[in-house]
Amino acid sequence: MSEQKKKEIKINTAYPSVSDLRTKAQKKIPKFAFEYLDGGCNEDVNLHKNTSEIRKVELLPSYLSKHSGSSMKTKLFGRTYDAPFGIAPVGLQGLMWPNAPEILAKAAFEHNVPFVLSTVSTSSIERIAEITEGNAWFQLYHPTENRLRDDLIKRAAEAECPVLVILCDVPTFGFRPRDIRNGLAMPPKMTLKNILQVLGKPHWALETLKHGQPNFETLKPYMPKNLDLKQLGKFMDQTFSGRLNEEKIKPIRDMWPGKLVLKGVANETDAEKAIQLGVDGLIVSNHGGRQLDAGESTIKPLSRIAEKYGDQITVMMDSGIRSGPDIARSMASGAAFTFMGRSFMYGVAALGKQGGDHTISLLKTELQQVMEQICCEDVMDFKKHLIKKY
Repeated sequence: MSEQKKKEIKINTAYPSVSDLRTKAQKKIPKFAFEYLDGGCNEDVNLHKNTSEIRKVELLPSYLSKHSGSSMKTKLFGRTYDAPFGIAPVGLQGLMWPNAPEILAKAAFEHNVPFVLSTVSTSSIERIAEITEGNAWFQLYHPTENRLRDDLIKRAAEAECPVLVILCDVPTFGFRPRDIRNGLAMPPKMTLKNILQVLGKPHWALETLKHGQPNFETLKPYMPKNLDLKQLGKFMDQTFSGRLNEEKIKPIRDMWPGKLVLKGVANETDAEKAIQLGVDGLIVSNHGGRQLDAGESTIKPLSRIAEKYGDQITVMMDSGIRSGPDIARSMASGAAFTFMGRSFMYGVAALGKQGGDHTISLLKTELQQVMEQICCEDVMDFKKHLIKKY
């Protein structure tokens, strides 16, 4: 990796919270794109629980203790990052804002935090690796055919991705009423309703015209062209087997030379199996509330899994985190690292090319303030400030 200067923290004062970015994003992009980004599954119960239950966690400040300064630097898989959070994999990123994966990958690289590319994002493994000088992670949807699995893993290895993330929480695709109503497809299906939405967002339309329609760039070599929603669903069902099990993880562990992370873990039994299979890390996640509306919020299994297995495997978390205080609450509850998806996409949809830099800077600023307020000098000391566990 090339020598990097410390990135200056500078935020757009018109948008001093992720909530502000969300509001702006809703005004800037078509309804079908915003609803894909913003929605959960079914009735959105778990989507809202994720954040609300994180915010039940309380931290204890220590005002009279000696304090020599707070550092957000975090060691993870042999590398020191400048903050304990990264950009989670998000599908169809270019639908929300043209070139979004590249914007976010560049910002993550400059701020020295991880960027994770989804198999179903709109930039290729190779392009993101070029932007990040081989430092981006790759998230693999498990293919039905071993040939496709092996080729994707080979491409990730050749791109020098240091970490491979495999999903276990998509045995079936979530039931998402908004996307069904919107006829979501790649490229977007241009019904009269969707055309009117696009015409109402001229900035988004012009940027999309300039960059071209978004496509699944990593999967492009393997898929037919111009699939509508029905065809896309059929292709995804046929191409990705969904349910991950021990027999599927074993060959991946054998062939992958780098660190291997299992994402979507939501109970202690699966965590124990992952340890036995030689997985290096877990991301406790419920896919942002997009898969199982009747499940737990992420903070609850995170606390249990971290307490039981945190000394045997790196336990991380995503889903529901929207702010610096949320990162602090999650780490106090046992997470060694955190990831966010929607927060960064709100930033890019709201501010375009500046969105990634602004959102990372905002979260760093918020988290630094919490650390100094509670007298936490190192991110691994958040647990000492936990008042109540969930």
